[in-house]
Amino acid sequence: MTSPRDVLPELMAGLFGRLRAELDDGTLEDLRMSHVRVMAGVPPEGINVTELAHLAGMSKQGCGQFVTQLVDTGHLRTGPHPDDGRVRLVFRTEEGDRFMNGVYGALGRIEDRFSAEVGERRFATFKKVMAELAGRSGSGPAPASAPPGRTTAPRRT
Repeated sequence: MTSPRDVLPELMAGLFGRLRAELDDGTLEDLRMSHVRVMAGVPPEGINVTELAHLAGMSKQGCGQFVTQLVDTGHLRTGPHPDDGRVRLVFRTEEGDRFMNGVYGALGRIEDRFSAEVGERRFATFKKVMAELAGRSGSGPAPASAPPGRTTAPRRT
């Protein structure tokens, strides 16, 4: 008999694989969910890389590499902090906003589909349990850049 400890990673991988397959319709362009996680943490007023790394749950160096890639693709830009010229802030570009709106729209459709499959109440409970296990209270605060009414933002890949 399979141990529950063996099943959980398989279930999570299966669900993430299904989510990824749903997003492979061109929504992600040539980016990965890790790029989405970084962009989801960028508020309109900008954020420094150290704070962004903390929000994204990654190292400052790793986050900095993603920021550099996303600047190169035109999804992010950097600029000086208005109060401290030594600090660089990260901002989303119009292209970055367009991309994230597409991602949030796709994730909303996926959530609607999953909810229809298992029932709205069961899916809401599933999200609450996932948020609790991920260390977020309730459904967790929406990222600063999430559209109103949505709490969906990929947290880890």
